[in-house]
Amino acid sequence: MDARALARLHALGRLCVGAGLTLTPGFAAGGWVGGVADKPEGQVLAIGLGGRDAAIAIGTLRALSAGYGARSWVRAGMLADAADLLATLKARDRIPALAVPAVVAIAGASVLLGAWLQAAVD
Repeated sequence: MDARALARLHALGRLCVGAGLTLTPGFAAGGWVGGVADKPEGQVLAIGLGGRDAAIAIGTLRALSAGYGARSWVRAGMLADAADLLATLKARDRIPALAVPAVVAIAGASVLLGAWLQAAVD
């Protein structure tokens, strides 16, 4: 699989996560932040993060289709994932125990994949 195909799959995964957070914030964010995801104030942040991920994914997919400009979108995704990772680590004592290793694995892997992709897609 070449870098552009992998970047496309990565963006589609981000789009699915973004859609889940936006459309079902309590369900999609509950494993990450716990019971606050069922409250309107927690859903505000989940929906906002979902919109962010969907926007990054759509921008990445459009740039990949155009054949240029995907590097900046991949970098935006890396920044978003790094922020998710750092925020999770900062709140590790107040969120569900399984959230920390899950986010470290998912967001950490996404940052590492993005580091390779951003150099390979354009």
